[in-house]
Amino acid sequence: MITGLLLLAAPAAFAQIDTVSYPQERRQIRAILHGPPGGTNGAAACNDLVAVGAKGDISFSAQQWKGVQTQGKIVFKAVKLVPGTEIIRIYNGTSAVVNWLADVQLSVDGHDVALKVRRLEVYEKKAGGWCRVAGQGTEVDEKLHPLSH
Repeated sequence: MITGLLLLAAPAAFAQIDTVSYPQERRQIRAILHGPPGGTNGAAACNDLVAVGAKGDISFSAQQWKGVQTQGKIVFKAVKLVPGTEIIRIYNGTSAVVNWLADVQLSVDGHDVALKVRRLEVYEKKAGGWCRVAGQGTEVDEKLHPLSH
């Protein structure tokens, strides 16, 4: 009986870890992730964004998110994807959930900070291209939890 239940659950589990379907859409998202800074919101003019900041603050547009960074005296100097860490899941060819590890160099109130951040982003495909519609990062404490990439 238990073996039968496990076999019934296997197809559902496979669907959740599918990282090969929609290869063209995957390439498009990968190009955004590996593209130049500032291009991370995709090709389309995107302003529909829910972003959660480092203090738990929520911004409802790209412009509002940038304003929070300015107010907090945060300047991103570099955000680099750690190669091989991206996980891209495409749903119906029109939405994507992306998880990746970033090596971040920034300045906070004039003090340089280097850290690793695990990003979770949601993209929606629109007529002009992919738009990032949600994003949140969690700092990875490498002293407590060493990364093996």
